Amino acid sequence: MRSDAVTKGAQQAPHRSLFYALGYTKEELERPLVGIVSSYNEIVPGHMNLDKIVDAVKMGVSMAGGTPVVFPAIAVCDGIAMGHAGMKYSLVTRDLIADSTECMAMAHQFDALVMVPNCDKNVPGLLMAAARINIPTIFVSGGPMLAGHVQGQKRSLSSMFEAVGAHAAGTMTAEELEEFERKVCPTCGSCSGMYTANSMNCLTEVLGMGLRGNGTIPAVFSERLQLAKHAGMQVMELWRKDIRPRDIMTEKAFLNALTVDMALGCSTNSMLHLPAIAHEAGVELNLDIANEISARTPNLCHLAPAGPTYIEDLNEAGGVYAVMYELNKKKLLHTDLLTATGKTVGENIEGCVNRNPEVIRPIDNPYSETGGIAVLKGNLAPDSGVVKRSAVVPEMMVHEGPARVFDCEEDAIAAIKGGKIVAGDVVVIRYEGPKGGPGMREMLNPTSAIAGMGLGSSVALITDGRFSGASRGASIGHVSPEAAVGGPIALVEEGDIIRINIPENRLELAVSDEELAARKAKWQPREPRITTGYLSRYAKMVTSGNRGAILEK
Repeated sequence: MRSDAVTKGAQQAPHRSLFYALGYTKEELERPLVGIVSSYNEIVPGHMNLDKIVDAVKMGVSMAGGTPVVFPAIAVCDGIAMGHAGMKYSLVTRDLIADSTECMAMAHQFDALVMVPNCDKNVPGLLMAAARINIPTIFVSGGPMLAGHVQGQKRSLSSMFEAVGAHAAGTMTAEELEEFERKVCPTCGSCSGMYTANSMNCLTEVLGMGLRGNGTIPAVFSERLQLAKHAGMQVMELWRKDIRPRDIMTEKAFLNALTVDMALGCSTNSMLHLPAIAHEAGVELNLDIANEISARTPNLCHLAPAGPTYIEDLNEAGGVYAVMYELNKKKLLHTDLLTATGKTVGENIEGCVNRNPEVIRPIDNPYSETGGIAVLKGNLAPDSGVVKRSAVVPEMMVHEGPARVFDCEEDAIAAIKGGKIVAGDVVVIRYEGPKGGPGMREMLNPTSAIAGMGLGSSVALITDGRFSGASRGASIGHVSPEAAVGGPIALVEEGDIIRINIPENRLELAVSDEELAARKAKWQPREPRITTGYLSRYAKMVTSGNRGAILEK
């Protein structure tokens, strides 16, 4: 056992004395030490129940012969951080989480790990750590929030942000806005649509790192505690068989994840996180392949914000495995891959039933024949831009309009709410990329303001920042190279015509190569917005969005 380095032999007597100071017994130190990485805190709604999940995991580990040892991971609530300087600190926590987990796991020589994340950056951060540390590991999340009910309709956080836009437009009263804010988030859990947290928790199942239901069983269901106990028991089986994350997270597993991503219509943030996780697993995941996979993968789900269904509905319809079962009818998945269940993908999904064809469309009746995400390229995005195609209305799939250029999110929001953006415009928000922000802020506030102002079917938004999974509409993010390194998005001028063609995966600036070259010759890098602390160090090391915003070694 790895933990022998801190528990066995005369040389380790000082180490054991410290374990005894913690209250451990000799019998506990003779068992495998299983680190349980708890993302519990009292600021993120999706994490407030993780203490109960952790207790259930501890019981499962103990029942199966291990000694559970809990240590923490930080977490930022993207919703609370949204729209101000705090959002600069969201994406960057992904690497802090991975690094600090590596430090704890290696310093204390754990034999196995159970990761207990839930929201946004914790899931990819801990998947990155799992791949890097590569000891037997399993995931169990805190589960999704139930949808809210407002005025007789199911609602979620995306509708809350759009309600703010409607209030600004004068189409919603203050009293109606208050009713929304009190009812859209009715329980603990990760926000109830197919946003980033739920996207990544569902893809954790697909990658094979979590048990069935990890992405969909609601946080408030007792079944979630049962899942946590089973995860605690199963990690001991992984330890006994020495099944490690890199045995599971292979190149084909990531191709499966991209395929299911397209079918589910996941958050565009998955296009940042999957390459970063793959990088840690020693797999280079080039996003150029995303469109190839999308071209052959039908979009089967329109979960909020793309449609009126929620994660609780996906769970009732059969969950992620039911989606995979539908996809496998056309042999779109690699089914011979090992998973944390101890079985193959094919064995996991055998006999699964789609219990609601309105929530999970059958493979022969999809929402579209192509996947939910598209990677766009062109002279405005030579490396890439990413759009959640399944959340774009038909009339915006092809769009041409004048650029309205803003060098930060705040200026764009002020213009949108001030009525200065009109139908046909293309809002460009730049210097918000990984380096330029720094931190690549999410743009849920401006996209929601556009929708709330009644412009969702006539205005596009393009940014080198990123979007929340709650964003909808012609919202194109991750434009690379970013403005801060002199990418073409830095050269756009007010009134330039921008052409968007999502079916053809094109994003073009109607400016000649000669004119762009002349503008580039005059362009000067901006002074960094932040020059101290972690964000300053991050900005110096981070790569562009098309590479997953990984840190250069």
